[in-house]
Amino acid sequence: MKDIRRKVRRAQTIVPFGVGGIIDIRGESFVAADIRSWAANGERVESPRLAAKLGVQGFRSAPVIPSGKAAYATRIGPTYVRFPKWLFCPQCRKMVLWRQHLEQWEKQAVCGICPGKPQLAPMRFVQVCRAGHMADIDWRRWAHSRSEGHDQRQCRVYKLRFVATPESSGLEALRVVCFACHAERNLAGISQKNVLKQVGLECTGSHPWQSTDDEADPCEETPQAVQRGASNVYFPIAHSALDIPAPEGLSEDDETAQMVVNHRMWPDFKSSEGSPASDVFREYIARDSAVPEEFVETLRRRYADEAASMPSADDPDDDLSIAEWAAFSAPKPGAGSQTFSVRRTHLGVEHDDPESMRELDARISGVVVADRVREVRALEGFSRYEPSTGDGEESDGGRVVSVNTQGRPLWLPAIETYGEGIFISVEEHRLRTWEELSSVRDWTRRMEQNLDASFKADRLRDKSGPKLLPRFVMLHTLAHQFIRQLSYDSGYNSAALRERVYARSHAPGSELPPQAGVFIYTAAGDSEGTLGGLVRQGQAPNLVETLTRLLESAQWCSQDPLCADSTGRSLANLNRAACHACTLLPETCCEIDNSLLDRTLLIGDGAVPGFFRDVVQAALGESAEVIDLP
Repeated sequence: MKDIRRKVRRAQTIVPFGVGGIIDIRGESFVAADIRSWAANGERVESPRLAAKLGVQGFRSAPVIPSGKAAYATRIGPTYVRFPKWLFCPQCRKMVLWRQHLEQWEKQAVCGICPGKPQLAPMRFVQVCRAGHMADIDWRRWAHSRSEGHDQRQCRVYKLRFVATPESSGLEALRVVCFACHAERNLAGISQKNVLKQVGLECTGSHPWQSTDDEADPCEETPQAVQRGASNVYFPIAHSALDIPAPEGLSEDDETAQMVVNHRMWPDFKSSEGSPASDVFREYIARDSAVPEEFVETLRRRYADEAASMPSADDPDDDLSIAEWAAFSAPKPGAGSQTFSVRRTHLGVEHDDPESMRELDARISGVVVADRVREVRALEGFSRYEPSTGDGEESDGGRVVSVNTQGRPLWLPAIETYGEGIFISVEEHRLRTWEELSSVRDWTRRMEQNLDASFKADRLRDKSGPKLLPRFVMLHTLAHQFIRQLSYDSGYNSAALRERVYARSHAPGSELPPQAGVFIYTAAGDSEGTLGGLVRQGQAPNLVETLTRLLESAQWCSQDPLCADSTGRSLANLNRAACHACTLLPETCCEIDNSLLDRTLLIGDGAVPGFFRDVVQAALGESAEVIDLP
């Protein structure tokens, strides 16, 4: 039996083929439907910290198709709808508007006229708008938009042919022709702004997966024609959080306490103190966890006391980064959790080691290897045509579309990944002294001016804080160079690694502790997620060698001097000395879209001293001495 089932990995149901994303499989094109289609079969994913940040009750992962013979009988799984619905036959070139009643289970769309029944191909262009709607282009109206005679202007027949002529090239060679009246128009200029409005096409105010029972949104946005595989068709909005130990005072071995804390109603119970619902939440949690209600109430009081003793953050993203930073930088990290097993180590540098190693050791304040970490990644929504710049309706970017297009979602789609990682913190006193240099501040201020003028300013501020600090750019660049070097040393390819940069700035007057560190970890999608390569490289003497090599390699780029002397690169000029040849990574690795990178702040140049400049100069001097030996 030939298996033609369309399959995607569970991790891909968040990014890049999450709700609203288009996927091409074996010549067919589909779009992921919203979470209403698989809610009953979703598996629960626990992450109380992330749920509180996003204001939802919990998370669920997409149902998995079973293996073996059951795979052919089951029909559970994420729902993907055929889109675009306008298809054409590659042989006779006839266009077909595919309807739901023509769909057959596990069968491809084929031409019913040509011998051999060739598979129909989807049309290349679709229409989207800034409000997040997407639909097929009305190709009948497009073909008749330049009608000349009365018969062509009055034609209402949906019999079209998609013709490719060899006489010309590009989009001018592609024409949509009407069978009945012979009206036609090529695709030249279809991607120009407002061309669909000139034809008389308006936004449908709907999404491809919506049924006839779903009411369309009244939309006044101007639709734009884009290729269905273009990068501006889908901008997913994803969030992630690491599982960290319970607050101090709870034993990591206390599985009962962990069960209570991980209960789906725990966030609501913590915030319901003094309300009538508090008793209901406490009763449900106690019953499901098989503990007395007094035990649940005691845990809430303990959490409330510890929360009151800590300064609060103004930004929910700040809350996540502070808790993770505290867990990694604790003097004695816990090592007994099922989802967070870390241990502190060191570079292993001695007093008689080379000067470059001693200079490096003086700048690294702590090293922690994570034998096991768990990350939960959730999809909040998406935007189209332009990335979202904020939550407001009047924002300059595209509007955020929820994963549930018919109401506020109570839960979000998510996945959990397990892996290993290396955490490195930088010595705060040396870092602050370096940041106070006028040349470093002026250099970063020019980058911040570009950031303020960028359409991604709000999203990047969520990571960098209200002010862009030199440490953020430097540590972000260090993380990228670290991943590139680990792809040679650890056994993982660069696409399997991810970064978390801890270098946020805080609001004036805030008592939150400063952050200065990076965490590089695996992003595997299975329950194991570790080969041991990162943990091995994070221990002495491997780590100091890896760090030295990455700093040496960061000195040059095949695009130099264009790369090194750049005053603005990439989208919105948010990078300086950083390009694909030296610093940029696959999209899955970077948490802020390969932005705010600069090798100059890492290793320095003639005008700006890099934070690790002395390390690089000492290493080069030692290499020269070895070469000069007789």
